Amino acid sequence: MKRYPVRTLIRIIVALVLSVVITAPAYAEVTEIRIARQPGLVYLPIMIIEQDHLLEKEAKKRGLGDIKVSFFVFNSGGAAVDALISGNADIVTSGATNLLTAWSATKGTPLEIRGVAGNGALPMFLLSRDPNVKTFKDFSAADKIAVPTVRVSTQAIVMQMAASKAWGDADAHRLDQYTVAMGHPDALLALETGKDVNAHFSLPPYQYQELKIPGVHMVLNSIDVTGGPASNGVSFATTKFHDANPKLIGAFIAAMAQAEDIIKNDKRHAAELYLKDTKEKLTVDELVKIMSDPNFVYSTAPQQSMKFADLMFRAGTIKNKPTSWKDYFFPEVYGLKGS
Repeated sequence: MKRYPVRTLIRIIVALVLSVVITAPAYAEVTEIRIARQPGLVYLPIMIIEQDHLLEKEAKKRGLGDIKVSFFVFNSGGAAVDALISGNADIVTSGATNLLTAWSATKGTPLEIRGVAGNGALPMFLLSRDPNVKTFKDFSAADKIAVPTVRVSTQAIVMQMAASKAWGDADAHRLDQYTVAMGHPDALLALETGKDVNAHFSLPPYQYQELKIPGVHMVLNSIDVTGGPASNGVSFATTKFHDANPKLIGAFIAAMAQAEDIIKNDKRHAAELYLKDTKEKLTVDELVKIMSDPNFVYSTAPQQSMKFADLMFRAGTIKNKPTSWKDYFFPEVYGLKGS
């Protein structure tokens, strides 16, 4: 996968925005919606929406009739954002850091990207199979750390937050040079075989499987850096799509809330749907145990996303500084206790 510096990535996003604005027809209240996500338990609400057909049911309640809902899976947030900007997806679920990058790059344009709803805020483990790496400060040029998207994924930003705390804002990007872009399932296999990478900033459920690999150990827990669960999954869309489809946006938020209620009240059913979707080699009991961690938060309200925004602005990753999480979310969720 080709890697771009952040400034180049932002230029690409802006160029795509301008091309779509010029060539795309105006949206109407659509009869088909395309939703993208990434692999992992963070995106469980989207899987439940798909398999229990929650969005179709909610759309019908709102007088939209029978709508077609298509779902796509991307291994990185960067690819998902590209699909959104290019008009190949309507709602994308990825990390809050990818939302912030896209929002800052498109702010003030007809395709300004904003959050529709929160999704998941789950702990992430930075893992290594190198016995010499015992703490975050021990990483060096000898290491290759897998992250979904270099520099702007939630994992990359948490590393920058940790580096900023350890060495100051000027060195927030110190460990970026050791990261490589790799989807979580591929990173799990790479860490297991010892090829391509020797570390992975992982995500549930993969991190729990990786800890069973001989020699693999936890170096950092994201919870210790962010001070609690922080949104590593949020759903977002362009302003143009949002404004043209208010009923469908409302249906999506309602479906998301229902999916999160299912996770809270019937973890076994949620786990069964996850395994039906992913075919991953885990048992329902294993997943239920993982999901019972009190640091697993599924909420339509974003969690601690402003901590990411503050660091990203200080470190120069985004050029627009939000004053509140409401700057980069749509009004439908303003009444929730977000952050």
